[in-house]
Formats: sequence, C-alpha cells, structure tokens
Amino acid sequence: MIQDIQAFAARAGFEIAGVAPAGPIPDFARYADWVERGRAGAMSYLTDRRAALRQDVRSLLPSAQSVICVGKLYNGPEPTSTSFSDPERGWIARYAWGEDYHRVLRRGLEQIARDLADAFGAHEWKACVDTAPVLERSLAQAAGLGWIGKNTCLINQARGSWFFLGELITSLALTPATEQAPDRCGTCTRCIDACPTEAILPDGIDSRLCISYLTIELRGVVEETLREDVGRHIFGCDICQDVCPWNSRSDVTSEFAPLPGNFAPPLEKLASLTEREFREMFQRTPVNRARYRGFLRNVAIAMGNSGSPALIEPLEKLAVFDDELVREHAIWALQKLKLNQTGCTDSFS
Repeated sequence: MIQDIQAFAARAGFEIAGVAPAGPIPDFARYADWVERGRAGAMSYLTDRRAALRQDVRSLLPSAQSVICVGKLYNGPEPTSTSFSDPERGWIARYAWGEDYHRVLRRGLEQIARDLADAFGAHEWKACVDTAPVLERSLAQAAGLGWIGKNTCLINQARGSWFFLGELITSLALTPATEQAPDRCGTCTRCIDACPTEAILPDGIDSRLCISYLTIELRGVVEETLREDVGRHIFGCDICQDVCPWNSRSDVTSEFAPLPGNFAPPLEKLASLTEREFREMFQRTPVNRARYRGFLRNVAIAMGNSGSPALIEPLEKLAVFDDELVREHAIWALQKLKLNQTGCTDSFS
C-alpha cells in the first residue's frame, strides 16, 4: 500500500511521502513546553485555542485514521545566502522567491485525495498546508520522512531539508510507517554556530531571536540589540539550512524559480517602492505576509547593515516616511551608516 501512496504522491509532484497514524501525537508535549516557555513570541496562532488542536488531527477530521505526509522540494541552483556577497542587495529566503507554495501544495494534495478515492473508495479528507493547526514536522517524522534536526527543520537523509511539507488527513485506514529515521545530526553544531542571533538552543528555537520571525512575523519594533545581527535579510533567513551538511546532497528544481526581481533585489529599489508597487511585485509570493510597513522596516535595517554610503540618500527619504515604525528603523540605519562608511560585510551574516 505504501508503494501506491508514494506513486500517487510522485504523480502529484511530491518527492517524498509516507503515512502516519491519526491519533495523539507523542511529540505534542515538547511543543506545549516550547509554548509555555514563551518561545512562540507574538505568534498567537501558535498559542491560543488552536494550540490544543495540534495534539490530534482528529480535532480537524473526527473520522481520520491516517495522515499522508508529503514533501515538495524547493531548492534551486542559485547561490546560498552564505556564499552570496553584494552589500547593496537584500536577501529573501529561498522558499519565498517564487509562486506562493500554499496553492501549489494544495493542488497536489487534492490530486492525491482523488487518486485515493479511485483506488480505495470514497473517503473523508482534509488537506493541510502549514496554515492548519497541525504539527507538520512531528507527523512527517512519524511517517518516516526524516528526523527533526537541531535547527528544527525536517531533514531527509537522502535529500536534505529544502522541503515544503503538506498533509492529507483521511478516513482511510492506511498502513503507517513502521520505522522512523534515526537522528543523524550527531555532534554537528554548524547551524547553531552559524546563527547570528543565537536563536538555536539545545531544546529548540527561540522564535523571539530568529531572523525569520523578526522579519516576517514581528509586526512592531525590532530590538536595537538584534538589528545588526539581522544583516541584510529582508524576508526570512536560510542560514541554518545553507550550512547544514545534509543539504550538500540536495537535489534542485526549477519549479520555484525566482520571479523577476526576487533574487537578492537591490535595496535602493526596494526602499523606493510605493505600497501599490510592493503589492504588485510580491502579491504572488509569500513576501506579501510581511506587509508593506514591515517590509520597509526590514529594508531600512538591511541598508544600515550594508556599510554602503550609496544607500544614505534613499535612507534619508525613509527617515521622513509617514509611518513611525519605518522612520524609527531608518533613522537608526542612517546613523549607523554615517558612523561607519569605511566598508561593508561580505556575507549575509
């Protein structure tokens, strides 16, 4: 039966697939402790009433007996953030360069649901792509797709961690994985050592320090003590995956190739975008989640960290922007550039 599931998944465009049983998730206790420690930051959707729903997928589909977990590769041939160097360009996380993955994965999961019905009969189902209250990585681990690494990404031994994850919860009784992948991070600490904000802790990530959280989920002020370590990241961060040895063997795909202007865009251009231009440029991508004012805040921080005197003039315009959040970060960045015009960093660190 697992061969059938994997064949359906491959036809729907997924590189890895497995089955986990529906029911209480043993890993939920770790998640609950993480929430209790406040490490979700301001992400209320992880801590409110939806937190408890993650304990069992049957809270979403009472008839559920199985969960088909899939992974879709998004790694491309472009340089990594840790090898790309241009002081006047910002970094957008690799997953957000192309079309919004939610629509792509949902189409694939719906195709699997149809194939299951044709092969095994009518069934109730629900497709989930990271917006549902589901512990995706825990389920994928239970389905035998990999282990949860020190950077908290799901790592597949053969193909690394550059995967979007999705789940198809079904009322069908499918044969679940009998073995889980062993944790092969071993004594490696490359992701921990490379994280500029020291967000990766022995028991998981503190979102409040994570560059992805700071540039995407945080709606307000980025603490001044963290701004320099954000580097030139303007949406998300790839560092912990870029340095992971298991990603050295990752396959590449062109399916999520960067839309025009999304690979390391010039900071000066981004600083001049109107709200309408921002929406037009990023409406098809996950970058839109940062919202216009949050995006300009990130651009201001990145320009301040660039060390480039050429960005003083565009920063001066942001320093008188009509939004207080943008102004505050632009003024900080402007002061930083004027104090240090003698060079710039040579990596996105």
